Formats: sequence, structure tokens, C-alpha cells
Amino acid sequence: MELTFLGTNAGVPSKDRNVTSMVLDLQNKQKSMWMFDCGEATQHQILHTRVKLPRLNKIFITHLHGDHIFGLPGLLCSRSMGGTETLLTVYGPTGIKAFIETSLTLSQSYLTYPINIVEIDKAGFLFEEEGMKVSCEALSHPVPCFGYRLEEENKPGKLDAEKLKAENIPAGSWLQDLKQGKTITLPDGRTIDGKDYIGDEIEGRCIAIFGDTQPTPNALKLANNADVIVHEATFKHEMAEQANSRGHSTTVQAATLAKEANAKKLIITHISSRYLPEDCVELLNESQQIFSHTEMASDFEVFKL
Repeated sequence: MELTFLGTNAGVPSKDRNVTSMVLDLQNKQKSMWMFDCGEATQHQILHTRVKLPRLNKIFITHLHGDHIFGLPGLLCSRSMGGTETLLTVYGPTGIKAFIETSLTLSQSYLTYPINIVEIDKAGFLFEEEGMKVSCEALSHPVPCFGYRLEEENKPGKLDAEKLKAENIPAGSWLQDLKQGKTITLPDGRTIDGKDYIGDEIEGRCIAIFGDTQPTPNALKLANNADVIVHEATFKHEMAEQANSRGHSTTVQAATLAKEANAKKLIITHISSRYLPEDCVELLNESQQIFSHTEMASDFEVFKL
């Protein structure tokens, strides 16, 4: 999987960063891409990436503040202008349906594809498909806000190539049957059980993508043992009181969560526009002092997960 950041600024865009949006490329058989938030000018940002609107089949909105949704009507229409006919599902807090339908109605916009809008009013399981289970947790922000937890299903173990070689088992079409754990008969007459040549199951990855939030007990539920946490770090640690009063977190608070959650990696984003590129080094250092496996996202950066 790959996570592409389309915008990493908080509130308003700057010369160096657009407002919030990111896309997860599942790199699965369906070639699906899932978007998380869609700030103003997101579709302009997409033009500089490998993200393809026809492959975008799910959009997850964390909350209804403008820097997370103002790019949505334009993007929906652009997906239609390309002639896409495949279903798009949008998840978001109560009110997202009215926002989308009002925008399309007043602009007399027509979509060439069906759209399914799922409004979220409580935490819990959302769906399971394409090898991924998705749930959400309520966060702490001035408006209803959710974070999303993606849990990939385990995959079958790989064939033990060294064992096959050691036992002089030749290559052939029967290897596909072995991968499926079937019993086969080799050309030399030997009968072998595929289960004896398959390694342990490959554990699925877990990704937690947060919306805007001040520290909250629910954050630990969302992030527990995640491989990757994407979390806002709007302000430096010295501005903790101001950050929390506005429903935001600091660099240190994001890193503390990652440490307590036993996460493997933290990616911080949603940086206040007050910080210039040279200031971001200090923000990253603050997080890394608490949780060393922290990286800071920048616009157009791609993380392999």
C-alpha cells in the first residue's frame, strides 16, 4: 500500500502546503484508491500525483470544517466529467449528505456515476471488503469528528523456496496448488502436502488515520498497536493550551499517543500555516524526542506502508 499526501496544512493553504487531503492506494486486485478528507484545491494537487479519479471509490471525511471538505464538490464533478460510471461511497459525520446534495443541486451538476453517502453518528464498525476491515472512533473537536482504523486481513504464508530446493521439488504448474495448501503428486511419483511447504501467515497491516482532535481516551482505541498512525500536530509543544482549546494537538501530544499505543510509525501532518518550512524541522524534532519513529508529511510525499 502507498499513502500519498495531497495537502498537509491546517486551516488555510500556504505557498508550500495545501489544506488537508490524502489518498491510500490499496494496490489490490480492484486497484482501489481511498481518499481521506478533501480540502479546497485537492483536485489541483492530484494533477501532480499518480492518483487517478476513476480508481477513487471511497472518500472518508473526518469532519465538516471547510479545510477538510471544500474541495469535495469540485472533485465529485471532475470524476464525472471523465465519464466514470463506477460507484463512489462517501463516509462522513451527519451533515455530509446535505453538503454534497446541496452543492450539486445549486450548481445544477450531474454525476455520471452512482454515489452512496453514509453518514456516521457513532463510533464502531463500518464495513469489511477488499481485504480490509474499517471502523471509526469519535474524537474531541468543536464539531463531530471521527478517526478511521483500517485493519488488513492476514495473508497466506509464502512457499518455502529453500525447503523446495533442498528436497529437489522442481518448478512447475503444481506450485500454484502447493501455495493453496493442496496435496499434489509430482512427476516422479512423490505425493506431498502443500501445507508442509507454506510459511506462517503474514499478519495484515493496521493504519489509523485521525481527524482533528485534542488528546482524548478514544485516541488510544483507534491507534492501539497500529503499524502507522497519521495524526495532526498543528502546533509546537509550547502552544499546548491554545492547541487544546481549539480541539487540536501538539507535536509532543501526537508522539506521546504513538508511544502509548505501541505503534510502529507516526506520520504527523495538519501543520499550522504560521510555521515556515524551516520551522518544521523543530516540530519534527519535538515529536522524535518522544517517539523516534516519527516522520512529517509534506505535500506530494508518498509513504510505502
